[in-house]
Amino acid sequence: MSTALPDRDGSAAVVTLDRREGPFGEVVLRRRGGHYEIIANGCFLMDTADGRSERLLVTAALDELDRTGPVAEPSVLIGGLGVGFSLAHAAAEPRWGRIAVVERERAVIDWHRGGPLAAFSAGALDDPRVEVLPVDLLEYLAGGDGARYHALCLDVDNGPDWTVTDANAGLYGPDGLALLGRRLEPGGVLAVWSARPSRAFEEALRTAGFTDVVTREVAVARGVPDVVHLARRAR
Repeated sequence: MSTALPDRDGSAAVVTLDRREGPFGEVVLRRRGGHYEIIANGCFLMDTADGRSERLLVTAALDELDRTGPVAEPSVLIGGLGVGFSLAHAAAEPRWGRIAVVERERAVIDWHRGGPLAAFSAGALDDPRVEVLPVDLLEYLAGGDGARYHALCLDVDNGPDWTVTDANAGLYGPDGLALLGRRLEPGGVLAVWSARPSRAFEEALRTAGFTDVVTREVAVARGVPDVVHLARRAR
């Protein structure tokens, strides 16, 4: 049942559409005016107001691959389905061969399969190139199918310094970066979305052996710019 929360002016501007308890805590889908929001354990994760940085996450990875010569039918792993902007953008690019998306929250997948977020993933879940992997990203990287990708595009936290759950911090440390490196093809690209730049993460990438480390800013409607951290696995 939807729950309306009064805004500061007393109007019912925020509506809770679904609330679920999962293995990683509570996840909530809300509507604020004409936009949808995902809240994880009380932490704002993302909304549908502006998807420019989520789309850049995928575009920048492909551009970086092209910088050293185009790859025929490159593969991409998207970490986090979220509101669907990154996946929809990848599926709209015919060059991608295999597109895998890891999403540990079953509720989020349900919201895209006939739920309120289906319009934002734009039918991408039905694309024959797309595989949805309902598993935690770290668990998949450590085990899974052992597949390698030309690009890894991660948007599972608000950034390396602002994780949704404490366990996710391991993704951005030496062990996590080693797992990510092993899942990349030689010369493959890692792209990580963040709500703010992290010099510590840039240094961690270099220490882990990644090359061509760069941070790209994306202007947003309000507040400081979002960023995408880019790095390449050595050949």
